[in-house]
Amino acid sequence: MPRRHVALAVLVAVIWGANFVVIDLGLGDIPPTLFVAIRFVVVLLPAVFLVPRPAMPWRDVLTIGAFMSLGQFGLLYTAIALVLQAQVVGTVLIAAAVLHERPSRTQVIGVLVGVVGLVIVAVGRSAATPALGLLLTVAAAMSWAIGNVAARRAAAHSRSPTPGAGSLGAGLSLTVWSATIVPLPLFALSLAIDGPDAVAHALTHPTVAAVLSTLYTAWLASLVGYGIWNTLLARHPAAAVVPFAMLVPVVGLSTAWPVQGAVPNAWEAA
Repeated sequence: MPRRHVALAVLVAVIWGANFVVIDLGLGDIPPTLFVAIRFVVVLLPAVFLVPRPAMPWRDVLTIGAFMSLGQFGLLYTAIALVLQAQVVGTVLIAAAVLHERPSRTQVIGVLVGVVGLVIVAVGRSAATPALGLLLTVAAAMSWAIGNVAARRAAAHSRSPTPGAGSLGAGLSLTVWSATIVPLPLFALSLAIDGPDAVAHALTHPTVAAVLSTLYTAWLASLVGYGIWNTLLARHPAAAVVPFAMLVPVVGLSTAWPVQGAVPNAWEAA
């Protein structure tokens, strides 16, 4: 990738790394699934009325939204953990099988180095990490991996640019319109899991932390982050883009240290 696109990929990693801390702060005041639903309402409004629909079939838009947003974040907000980065390996493998995009030797080595780091952190955290949380986060990672490949495949099959939008505009368009599938199922799931009283209380008693967390996750993590991410996936092979997500845990751990006093243990430092 050209240096400009590398810089954009690193910027996304920084935004998403800090996003883990922001999500954690917001989850103290609002149920997880309701948080995701509200986040994507903010993503949609008013952008869905201002951004043209991507130049691809509805089935592709909804498939990408179902896996990249609905599946990933519905599971992730329920079980925030570092192992979400398993999506990098999943994306590379699925892209190789579905899109026949073979990673280079350098990319394989880089991903393996990242995987070793994740295993070390997982071993160091194993006693404090519930098995269910681990499984939910791995499921979220696989959902993200499928969404990445679906976005890459849709872009490969639809080369015409979105009307009135540049390449970055096309990525933003996909981010906004693929979010249409997220809010209603998660609002319904939150009502079923958390109950009407908890949902009503969270909606009528918003805290400053919840509001700021929602705005960050919707505007920066989703609109800016996924707008750039989807653009890069449309322009480059998946194996060239997704390994940059391995930087997210590094940023997340580094951000949690000064903000939350979460000092990395010896395993994480290694």
